[in-house]
Amino acid sequence: MRVLFVTSTRIGDAVLSTGLLAHLMARHPSARIWVACGPEAAGLFGASPQVERVIPVVKKPLALHWVALWAKTVLRPWSLVVDLRSSTLGWFLLARERRVFRSSPEPVHRVAQLSRLFGLKEPASPRLWFRSRHEDAARKLIPPGGPVLALAPTANWRGKEWPTQNFIRLAERLTHAGAPLAGARVAIFGSASEHAAAAPVIAAFPVERRIDLVGRTDILTTGACLARCAFFVGNDSGLMHLAAAAGIPTLGLFGPSRVEHYAPWGQRTATVSTSIPYEDLFPPGFDHRTTGTLMESLSVEAAEAAALALWRRVRGQAA
Repeated sequence: MRVLFVTSTRIGDAVLSTGLLAHLMARHPSARIWVACGPEAAGLFGASPQVERVIPVVKKPLALHWVALWAKTVLRPWSLVVDLRSSTLGWFLLARERRVFRSSPEPVHRVAQLSRLFGLKEPASPRLWFRSRHEDAARKLIPPGGPVLALAPTANWRGKEWPTQNFIRLAERLTHAGAPLAGARVAIFGSASEHAAAAPVIAAFPVERRIDLVGRTDILTTGACLARCAFFVGNDSGLMHLAAAAGIPTLGLFGPSRVEHYAPWGQRTATVSTSIPYEDLFPPGFDHRTTGTLMESLSVEAAEAAALALWRRVRGQAA
């Protein structure tokens, strides 16, 4: 059996689709799977069992990237084409079965919407697959030595980024004497292109307590590093979804993006939002490319309260 699984350009959306991929693997254990996704997300599937090939889809003018993908897949007969990008690609391939996802504006999480594509009674929770080299690298980057607080102070656009000084203040509150993560090291995550934006957070912590992972790891090593952390706080981003899929307590910070669609998924997750609602931050016709941060109405006090509530809930689940 051959399966073509076309998933998202962005890392976060690609992570949310991994549960559906895992469902297909379990349902068809002998299937050989090709995954097509954005270049930034391609590494996410490098250790996935049954994935025979990963095709990075580089966006081109006039939607020519779909023509390029068609050219790479048209000569093979497919048992199943799963298209989470809502394109017409599957109709131009020889396939026995096609499933095309159509997103909905209804207040239903994206994981649940994706799971409807196959009529699943329980949503297919995202998951990560690692190779031993990813876990070995993570052990070197985050060696044993007490708990680690993970911070992701960047996002794919400026409006979703909580002010860096707020990240610093929150981390200090969560790691001071008597706090849940007292004395914890602080690991800062981000891509190489985000180093300048993350620099104030990196510089705020002494060398012996900080772990600068901005731009230093591939996506699966990043996931393995997150799995070694005790707690995660970050903006709505691919890193937030990676942390949740890695299984660590994950607090997502929201403002100009929809919590009901993109909250971190899982029982060990929570969100906290700006006091200004999404509809006011992101009105129709708003050009998000021209704005600074839209997260200023989320106070450090509100984020701290949400973090402590999540910590207590997770501790209660473990008891």
